[in-house]
Amino acid sequence: MKEQDIKAIQQLLSTPKKIAIIPHRNPDGDAMGSTLGLYHFLLKNGHQAVVVSPNEFPDFLAWMPSSNTVKIFEKDKINCTKILEEAELVFTLDYNALHRVGEMENILSELKAPFIMIDHHQSPDDYAAYTYSDIAFGSTCEMLYNFICFLGKKSDIDKTIATCIYTGILTDSGSFRFPKTTGTTHRIIADLIDLGVENTEIPTLVYDNSSYGRLQLLGRALQNMKVLAAHKTAYTKLTQEELNTFDHIKGDTEGIVNYGLSIKGIVFTAIFIENAEEKIIKISFRSQGNFDVNQFARNNFSGGGHRNAAGGKSELSMEETVNKFEDLVSKIEI
Repeated sequence: MKEQDIKAIQQLLSTPKKIAIIPHRNPDGDAMGSTLGLYHFLLKNGHQAVVVSPNEFPDFLAWMPSSNTVKIFEKDKINCTKILEEAELVFTLDYNALHRVGEMENILSELKAPFIMIDHHQSPDDYAAYTYSDIAFGSTCEMLYNFICFLGKKSDIDKTIATCIYTGILTDSGSFRFPKTTGTTHRIIADLIDLGVENTEIPTLVYDNSSYGRLQLLGRALQNMKVLAAHKTAYTKLTQEELNTFDHIKGDTEGIVNYGLSIKGIVFTAIFIENAEEKIIKISFRSQGNFDVNQFARNNFSGGGHRNAAGGKSELSMEETVNKFEDLVSKIEI
């Protein structure tokens, strides 16, 4: 961050304020880790902080410190709107465009309070008064750790804050396997463990807490997987009927897309998930190496993200969407 921005933020935070902290819609481990980590940091510094999530977060993150205090906009629009309108400062974490919060965008775009953005995605919008944006980082939580250090408050990072930050780094780094996991990332992780983070327990809470229905859904997704070996690509799909059959809840499809990359010779993988309520096919893309799924998603499926992890959507039917994907893959070099 620019030194002048750091000083300005230090001045903003020098007196107690009402502060709203907002993750993106369908928040993941990094979004929840960064917002809750910041929440505990701000409370520790005398502020009235509230995390307002556009919609529910996955059940496998419900163990996180103070997750029970998170306000869900979709469930309580009147009170959440009041919190946002009364905020004297607004933090947006793990996204860089207001459309990522869905219906809340209409409210946020009218707020007079200054915004602070902390994010690691490409091409940030210019809505924030202060922006800490850097695509070199593998997670917003790693950036939050730096942000707290920039403010001269590293000593404020206790076990609770460290637990939140650790969770976000763990999940967004693919358990420290993705390319943006650096030596610095591991040095931060070591610092967090030294602060008491239960580094052997958290992966179990996040990854090994499945319902029987989720395991059945995973089995169906693996059965549905198709390999396009000539194009180093694999993909799978889940229809709304299949989701319903296995009592799908939010978070149950998390991580399924990565299974394609475990196949020898595969460098590009995708999952197509039908959402009958929104009348779209939600898509997740993953790659390894130099194939840029961010650009692929932007160019073809109204999406984006990172070089090796991105998302998109399609308003075509499942069959039409999959056919479009196969056609596109057949015409590009992977």
